[in-house]
Amino acid sequence: MTRRTLRRLALAAFALCATLGVLGTARAADPLRAPAYPLIANDPYFSVWSSTDKLADSFPVHWTGKVNALVSLVQIDGQNFRIMGAPVVKGQSPEPMTQTNVSVRATNTVYTFADAGIEITLTFTTPNLPDDLMILSRPATYLTWRVKATDGKEHDVRLYFDATAELCVDNDEQKVVGKREATGALDVLKLGTETQEVLAKSGDNLRIDWGYFYAAAEKGASTNVLAAADVARASFLKDGSLPTQDDDAYPRAANDAWPVVAFAFDCGKVGATPATKRVIVAYDDEFCMTWLGEKLRPYWRKDGETALGMLDLANAQYSDLMARCQKFDEELWKRAAEKGGEKYASLCSIAYPEAIAAHKLALLPNGKMIFISKEHFSGGCAGTVDVLYPGAPLFIVYNTELLKATLTPIMEYTKARWPWPYAPHDLGFYPLLEGQIYGGGEKTEERQMPVEESANMLILFDVVARLEGNVDYALEYWDILKQWADYLLDKGFDPENQLCTDDFMGHLAHNVNLSAKATVALACYADLCERAGKTEDAKKLRATAEEFVQNWVKLADNGDHYRLAFDQPDTWSMKYNLVWDKLLDLKLFPKEVVEKELKYYDVVVKPYGLPLDNRSDYAKIDWEVWTATLADSREGFDKLMTPVYDFVDATQPRVPMTDWYFASDAKMKGFRARSVVGGVFIKFLEK
Repeated sequence: MTRRTLRRLALAAFALCATLGVLGTARAADPLRAPAYPLIANDPYFSVWSSTDKLADSFPVHWTGKVNALVSLVQIDGQNFRIMGAPVVKGQSPEPMTQTNVSVRATNTVYTFADAGIEITLTFTTPNLPDDLMILSRPATYLTWRVKATDGKEHDVRLYFDATAELCVDNDEQKVVGKREATGALDVLKLGTETQEVLAKSGDNLRIDWGYFYAAAEKGASTNVLAAADVARASFLKDGSLPTQDDDAYPRAANDAWPVVAFAFDCGKVGATPATKRVIVAYDDEFCMTWLGEKLRPYWRKDGETALGMLDLANAQYSDLMARCQKFDEELWKRAAEKGGEKYASLCSIAYPEAIAAHKLALLPNGKMIFISKEHFSGGCAGTVDVLYPGAPLFIVYNTELLKATLTPIMEYTKARWPWPYAPHDLGFYPLLEGQIYGGGEKTEERQMPVEESANMLILFDVVARLEGNVDYALEYWDILKQWADYLLDKGFDPENQLCTDDFMGHLAHNVNLSAKATVALACYADLCERAGKTEDAKKLRATAEEFVQNWVKLADNGDHYRLAFDQPDTWSMKYNLVWDKLLDLKLFPKEVVEKELKYYDVVVKPYGLPLDNRSDYAKIDWEVWTATLADSREGFDKLMTPVYDFVDATQPRVPMTDWYFASDAKMKGFRARSVVGGVFIKFLEK
């Protein structure tokens, strides 16, 4: 046997062991209850969640809350159970199989069930691996069922899965068509709208209604059919089989007998040796966004890949990806636990798929990569600067190229046509990147965020330079960055009556926290100048930033804390923007400033978190973790984080983790499934 063959066998054995590990018996109960459980976490349109602790208590939903029904049934020795979804078939519903655990990791959500002498592990794997952008951008999720006997006997086991046409429509009245396709290795079923109005809609509370939803299984592994939901499910519940012919009554509305793609697997006699079955679900949007009038392909299509080719490749890479995902999940958990404990690790694992799935990866016409976020239930804007800023820590930790891909479209848009001397707010209504839409768009200064957005960009450009060890990326856009720095020199220390990222609180003049951000941003720009060899500019900017700090400490002082606004005594606010002074070792603000603020937060913290400021008990989970990271001790971090963990455990309603909630009762105020939750990774940046 050759050395090459031995190496190939060794790698295959490792992949198999890792696969069995992630798909095997579930771990102990997670430290935190997920607000909602990620099942499919690909992008803003292909994003499906379970909103109940038990998978069989409800149908899965799109992040918007609209049902995206997935159903799984099991037949054990002729006895029917359901493990996913809550279908009623001809007036009856099979009993739920007892769910014994659910565990959320960055790329895997794992459920276990046990009844009738059988244990079933159902794993949802979305391989959002940040070091492999082709895999991360691939719109495919794996569902894997692992079945074994636990009573020393053998049992006849059959599995069922279906997905409805709800996954490819915005509303259930839209007409759909179904089709059977195949590759060399796979049986493929797909559903899509009849009209295929590509990129015809934009905005917030929308589901995709162009492109095609796919489900695929290896040839010979299943029977599969296009059918009405009741017909397919009733057939399986009767004798474990499916109808022998596809339903061809298309086009028809998605709610007309609820057309599904359905798969049935005969596991045969199952004993202690596990039987494993899998389905790949995927969504090909064909075109994903527009950029100033041009349609963009998703990144995974950049080399001409097709949907069927993508599915074949996803199937061929299954074992390898299961191993890589398990390794990534374990390393993320371990790293987070070392930084902030097991509950912090659980929080990061919950946040990771949510943050990734709020983005879409594509290429601009000039070939530059862009990673566009969507503001879920906070306006529907695309590529928002004050959204990419709080979400940046995840990408700072895992892939600088992804961080740059959030910044590049802002810079390219500014070069193309942004008319003002400060940074824009957004790029348009997702998925149409046709220019800022927030406030008055490009044509007015009435509802802009000049200090906020300009400072955000300068801070993150300095972060990129530090990560890469050079200023090459900043030099591409130096004139723009200088213009924004000049704006902050003029307007940043004592901001006029303008909005900051917490725009739901309204306009505020003389904002102390915003002033701190501008000061930090100028120090970051000074660092960029130093790295670019512009030494004199760096010295002047640094001196100005230090002067800002001296004035800030005097004007913001309110005895035992610092104010909300310079001209408002007896007020307070969370000074989360100071975190970069610590993390970048800027040495701007005296240590006593942070110590005094943190001590005061003990007085104003609520049962479920620290409010933003004295005007309400609104809390923001991203800023809370940033503020907790200001503490130099683990004890100080835990003190502010414990109420946050309590919020995660108690929050209602059950939606993908909101970042804006009431600190008094843990109830969601607004927003959900937003990319800003990537901000919880900021503790990773602490040295």
